[in-house]
Amino acid sequence: MKHEAEPPPLLARIPADINQPDKIAYGLTVRQLLIVALTGGIAAAVYYLFHQLLPVVILAAILLPLIALGLAIALGRRDGLSLDRFALAALLHFRANKRLVAAPDGVSRPPRWCRLRGKLPVPLRLPVKAIRTDGALELADGGVAVLVETGTLSFHLRTTGEQAALLGGFGRWLNSLEAPVQLLARARPADLTDLVQAVEAQADALPHPALAQAARDHAAYLAELNSTRELLARQVLVVLRDHPASGRGRRSVRRDASAAVVLRRAAEAERALASLGVTTRVLTADEAAQALTECLDPGARHPADQALPDELITSTRSTP
Repeated sequence: MKHEAEPPPLLARIPADINQPDKIAYGLTVRQLLIVALTGGIAAAVYYLFHQLLPVVILAAILLPLIALGLAIALGRRDGLSLDRFALAALLHFRANKRLVAAPDGVSRPPRWCRLRGKLPVPLRLPVKAIRTDGALELADGGVAVLVETGTLSFHLRTTGEQAALLGGFGRWLNSLEAPVQLLARARPADLTDLVQAVEAQADALPHPALAQAARDHAAYLAELNSTRELLARQVLVVLRDHPASGRGRRSVRRDASAAVVLRRAAEAERALASLGVTTRVLTADEAAQALTECLDPGARHPADQALPDELITSTRSTP
């Protein structure tokens, strides 16, 4: 019997930086050429003004560090940013007020008789203004977004034909998009306490003592794994966004229309990705709030049932 050879695997090379600026001359961008030209102009001006007054050694000691600094700023990078943008961001961060408080109406100034030491805190401006009951996020810039959680696939375990079909289906979904979409893959801490309790609760209901003992051993293994290892779970989120068109009409009506649009796009994405075997679901309001809290403060523990800032926290005590 003759077996048909499988076609070679598909290879698609994607550049590391798809938003890389165009290089104009000598492999340099416009920004780099301007920095190099400005540095060279300053060095030439200093040499022209002081070459008859200062010795060559002193001029070299002044100009060489200046030229090296200009070349480092033009060609160097730090954390994916050019050094000039990194320095500007560091300067803005240094000058910005680090004390931020939740004050939507602004921070009131103290009375005149109160002596103020230091600076007043500034209001905390978050990108999300409110979370609707249907899970849509009302953004501070007037737009509306929806968080869609998706599953993952074992791509490398598929055959070449299956991989080509998956790539084709994913490409068709990307080509059908009408607005920019953000894909966020993050690792979040995993807690197996609920799973351990569920296995231990179901162990007694098993029909055979050997199965019950195996379930208890498995629960003990999970409990040990949960206490001795730092477990992480991968979560993939698709962020769909829409900005309401400016015009006449109430702002709430335009937001409702934008929320309906992004929810419709979420349903279309769910149907398109379901054909690939990827499970998707729109995060509810509580789940969206939990995801935003974990993204704003990664690594910390955030209980799912947090109280809102304007909610009254009470406790009840049962009496015998």
